[in-house]
Amino acid sequence: MKSNSGFTLIELILVTVIIGILAGMVVVTFGGRVQETQIRAAKGDIASFSTAIDLYALDNNDTYPPALDALTEAVNGKRNYLKELRDDPWGNPYNYTPATDAIKADYVVWSSGPDGVPGNEDDVTSTSSKE
Repeated sequence: MKSNSGFTLIELILVTVIIGILAGMVVVTFGGRVQETQIRAAKGDIASFSTAIDLYALDNNDTYPPALDALTEAVNGKRNYLKELRDDPWGNPYNYTPATDAIKADYVVWSSGPDGVPGNEDDVTSTSSKE
């Protein structure tokens, strides 16, 4: 008796189609999650920057840092508030507008978002109320 071992062409095609359908479902399910995760990471970074900015102001007589770089340097013999400045999840530097004491303005830390263009709807922004 001759033994026919192996798979038929129909079986191979069927397995390939099933694997393709499963792969498509995974892409659809997790494809939109990447951008959502990047936005959450940017919000977390901005929250860390805001905490560091508030600590800086607390230690420096309510004077806010002139730039984010100041948070990584020791000021007046005091600690540095961040180990390093990271770029946002899209590879762009975070932006910072310092508070001004004269007009009691809020400071703003933001990311330009996925497109890297500031001032449009995909920006990730945090504002702090200076009271």
